[in-house]
Amino acid sequence: MELDILAFAAHPDDIELTCSGTIIKSVKKGYRVGAIDLTQGELGTRGTAEQRKVEAAQAGEIMGLSVRENLGLPDGNIEINKENKLKIIRLLRRYRPLIIFVPYWRCRHYDHAHCSQLVSEAAFYSGLVKIETGEPPFRPKRVIYYRCRSEFTPSFVVDITPYFHIKWESIMAYKSQFSEEAGVPGVVDTGYFLETIKNISRYYGSLIGVEYGEPFIVKEALEVDDPVDFFRNISPERVFNTPGR
Repeated sequence: MELDILAFAAHPDDIELTCSGTIIKSVKKGYRVGAIDLTQGELGTRGTAEQRKVEAAQAGEIMGLSVRENLGLPDGNIEINKENKLKIIRLLRRYRPLIIFVPYWRCRHYDHAHCSQLVSEAAFYSGLVKIETGEPPFRPKRVIYYRCRSEFTPSFVVDITPYFHIKWESIMAYKSQFSEEAGVPGVVDTGYFLETIKNISRYYGSLIGVEYGEPFIVKEALEVDDPVDFFRNISPERVFNTPGR
């Protein structure tokens, strides 16, 4: 199965908290989207690996994913080595995604930073003919980075307003993480944490004049073939609602 988008994350629920609105929007547009969780999140204070496996499957159904896999790398020890790069390369060559979503390379949580570096390197090496995996070489068109904790000036922001309620449903699928039923007190089950997630989406939405948005950044310049046509599709109201106006 070839995919249009393949999203990578260090732990189950990372994708839901960060870029699930864009994934849901893409699926609604008819694109095939997959997700790869590198670890089972077994070091998390709340929940177990078994619980998060079930919750990830439920969230995947809510988002409309075509495929979701877990590589089973050790939580808290995502190593950037040849073996792990080959695991990612095999996935890229199997699913041949047009673009991939990866965590922003700067993050206080080292699993996220290591996931970013590991997948980014593998995406490059996946295009080399002399790395043999039994499948033809392949390199995605772009590695696109989504926001975890650290803020950045986005290369672009996706309007997810019509799909935010589905994004929220996918987050709430993780009852072991975001429910008082888990029985273990923690920051993530507080109203403050969940409201912060909403406020982040509101902030980035405000940058493009919509209610909710998700930010992304790329390392390379983006080519715009027809600037007139590109900006023709942007509502004037959104332009005037940007900061500083």
